[in-house]
Order: sequence, then C-alpha cells, then structure tokens
Amino acid sequence: MVELRTPEDTLAFGERVGGLMAAGDLVLLAGPLGAGKTVVAKGIAAGLGVRGRVSSPTFIIAREHPAGDRGVPMVHVDAYRLGGDLSQLDDLDLDTELVAAAVVIEWGEGAAERLNSDHLLIRLTRRADDTREAVLEPAGTWVERIEALSVRPAEPAS
Repeated sequence: MVELRTPEDTLAFGERVGGLMAAGDLVLLAGPLGAGKTVVAKGIAAGLGVRGRVSSPTFIIAREHPAGDRGVPMVHVDAYRLGGDLSQLDDLDLDTELVAAAVVIEWGEGAAERLNSDHLLIRLTRRADDTREAVLEPAGTWVERIEALSVRPAEPAS
C-alpha cells in the first residue's frame, strides 16, 4: 500500500509508474469517483514523457497522447461511460494499440486484464481526510518491476 497525502504525491507516484513503462504495457486504475485515477494517469503520462495536456477522456472514452522524448505514446481510456458493458472495450481496438503504446485504462477492471497478461492494477481509495491509498496488484512481469517503486504488492486473493 502506498499512502498519497497530497495531489502532488499522487502525481509523483504516477510519474514513477510511468517511468517503468514501455510500449505494450497496460495499467488499470480502479477506485470510486474522486479517488485520484486521473491524477495518477497524468503522472504516468509525465513519466512516459508524452506530449499534450492529459485530462479525463470520459466523454470521448479514449485519447491518444503522442510520444515525447522517450518515444512511447500513451492511450488513456476512461471506461466509465461504458456503463459496465466492458465488452465495448473490444471496439476500441486496444489490443492493436498495445503493440506501439502504453495503455492506461480507468474503470476497466474486470475486462481489460484480458488485453495483456502482464498488467498492473492500481486500486485507489480516498480516506475521509482526503489522503489517497494505492494498492498495487501486479501480474506477469509487473511483479518484479514494482520492486523499483519500493512498494509491497497486495496479497493475492485466496
């Protein structure tokens, strides 16, 4: 678990995650409204060095951010408007995007994991004092990579 006391902490955490990412990587952001998913996505974009302003793509569902200095573009998806029908993620052709870009999906837990067996689920919660908590659930190569974040992953569900 990572405690994120301020929006700046949340942004910096995302930037550290983005610094570990390359084309083909998938990160899923889960949590209720206001938990900090888009702030983490902005940090990931900063870590990847993508160009352009990053904001929630709620109304357009997916937005591609062109590659910057690191040469890795980012596709940022907000599946909230899919209303739980995550089968519509197939219409976005994200499996093709995963070849050339890093993909970050908000609200995609439960369906998007099938896009890549190597993925990182970041489960965010917001406490009453506005502190955020991030619990990391790595799969595949992410199990080793998150050690670079100095974070202990969540215990697997039994």
